[in-house]
Amino acid sequence: MVKIKYLFCFVLFTIYFSCKDSKASSTLSEDKSEILQTIIDSIYKHNRDTVGLLVHVESPKHGISWSGAAGYSDKDKSKLQPDHPFLIASNTKTYVSAAILRLVEQSKLDLNQAIDTLIFDKTKALLRNDGYKTDLIKVVNLLNHTSGIHDYAVTDDYMNMLSKNPSHRFTRDEQIKLATALGEPLGDPGEVFSYADVNYLLLTEIIERITQKPFYTSIRELLKYKTLGLDRTWFSSLEDYPEETLPLAYQYSTSEGLDSYVLDHSADLYGGGGIASTSRDLAVFFYSLFNHKIFDEPSTLDLIYTKADPVQPMEGEYFLGLTPIEVNGVKGFGHNGYWGTVVSYFPDLDTSIAIAVLERDHRVIRQNLNEAIVQVLKKYNKTQ
Repeated sequence: MVKIKYLFCFVLFTIYFSCKDSKASSTLSEDKSEILQTIIDSIYKHNRDTVGLLVHVESPKHGISWSGAAGYSDKDKSKLQPDHPFLIASNTKTYVSAAILRLVEQSKLDLNQAIDTLIFDKTKALLRNDGYKTDLIKVVNLLNHTSGIHDYAVTDDYMNMLSKNPSHRFTRDEQIKLATALGEPLGDPGEVFSYADVNYLLLTEIIERITQKPFYTSIRELLKYKTLGLDRTWFSSLEDYPEETLPLAYQYSTSEGLDSYVLDHSADLYGGGGIASTSRDLAVFFYSLFNHKIFDEPSTLDLIYTKADPVQPMEGEYFLGLTPIEVNGVKGFGHNGYWGTVVSYFPDLDTSIAIAVLERDHRVIRQNLNEAIVQVLKKYNKTQ
């Protein structure tokens, strides 16, 4: 049903765009924001259960740095603004991965280094007592989810905890302990791929052990937030709320009985998720990452494409905090987030697109938006 609604919107959009072709190219350039806003307005009009949609397109090649919104910031129908921030959830993993690679670039860490001497002693003891071979698990195994560590976040027990006591304030230690309590080791390092938040909690421990600073402070410094102008990117409830920033938009998972204002953000905070951002900051970070504005050496970026290659075959592909994607025949790299978020970079278009669908139950709309926007940019590519 969603696809049918989307196709109807897309036909309308195509007619609209075709009309623009009759205008001069300078006028077409002026109309880019209008075209992009028309896309999200049309899709929202036929999918109002999404509550609200947020989009940013960062495409200097096409003269675009645009944020748009449609719908509401909450179910009480407060108008959604383009610069409303939101929880990016697992998109955070790309930030953590990039921070780790910065430490590798600085010769403070090696991807093939065992985590045994990198994680905190209490964590090492906990994992070893549960049968994990921390002297064999490498940093790269955490980054591409081949550590063999069973995750807490995927269990029914954890979801029941969230439902029964959404205001509970979790610690990172508590969640790592839950990983050992709620499941058995999945296999030896490198044997199996299993997406797990706990891997990234361990990576933030490693960041802290190496930098001797809170991981969120180190990530901010390592990824050059200040230089990049990422003024509205922060770890929610761990860092100060940025000045002159709108309140966080509400995000919902109605089918699971969760919303981001009731659920304590510690449920997804310590590296597996946790960052709050505007769509603009999220897209700019991704654009900067792939355009060599974060790493000092261009060759460091090549490491992020280190693919998970477990002994047991896996579905799809996963790199280091990153997945390959393809939209309308255009290849890219990105990551999804639990709360209906996605951010992608498309090299052939030299464009990053960040999207938030405020109702997780309708997160398929992320794909619809990506398809429509990529189609626009493909058309621009042909005219340049």
